[in-house]
Amino acid sequence: MTIAAGSVAVVLSGGGAKAAAHVGAARAIAEAGIQPALYIGTSMGAVVAAALATGMSPDELARRLAASASDIVEKRPLVALRGLTAPSLLRPEPLRRMIEAVIPARRFSELSVPLAFTAVDLDTGAQVVFGEGGEDAPLVDALVASCALSFYYPPVELGGRRLADGGLRGVLPLELAALPGIARVIAVDLGGNFEEGIAPGMSLPLRRAHDEAMSVLLADNTALRLAMWGADPARPPLLHVRPTIRRGTTFRPDLAEALMTEGYRATRAVLAEP
Repeated sequence: MTIAAGSVAVVLSGGGAKAAAHVGAARAIAEAGIQPALYIGTSMGAVVAAALATGMSPDELARRLAASASDIVEKRPLVALRGLTAPSLLRPEPLRRMIEAVIPARRFSELSVPLAFTAVDLDTGAQVVFGEGGEDAPLVDALVASCALSFYYPPVELGGRRLADGGLRGVLPLELAALPGIARVIAVDLGGNFEEGIAPGMSLPLRRAHDEAMSVLLADNTALRLAMWGADPARPPLLHVRPTIRRGTTFRPDLAEALMTEGYRATRAVLAEP
């Protein structure tokens, strides 16, 4: 699809339940009168991006997430007893049901605005792009694959490949926005948060070790991507929105309202900058 000159792309990072902040960001973007011509995301950022690409309002998206997101954190039976032999910490079926409930479209062709998002091929390490500029696939299947964070969810078999969370290659997939016609990029970055320390309640040592290691890797990857974007004069201007969110909130859907408020605040502040 040809993107009109002077268009805005919105890039939404991964972040699990922290992606509620993306809903607040979408509200601020809409209030500013900005109509994105392209949505890009990965992991739960891809789910929010897909919902917005259907033409769904931020208020409706918030309602749908509130009605379904609290059910996705469902541990596998006897996972504590199975230990390292368990295929994943969480069952994948509730995640799929949530995505089906939030996203009314089932094909990329049903979307009102172009959408692109990423997953990772676990056998080659390659980034896989779905949607605009990438592959076609059943929309829900591709979104589940994009959200299948290793340790928490098992990989998704799709197109003969084992696919996992796109954030493993880049939690903020900026490079997908470098397209003809895009004159400005708004990127909402929720990955690798260190600013506010650890959230209360992270009591499982193995899970905490995994999440802290992932935070370091994600933060370093994002810093590199931001530096590469800024070093290329051919790239359009980037508005980098960095909501302040504690680590350890990836699976805290109970914090959705506060996360939306912070996403809205941070985005308004960046959009108001000269």
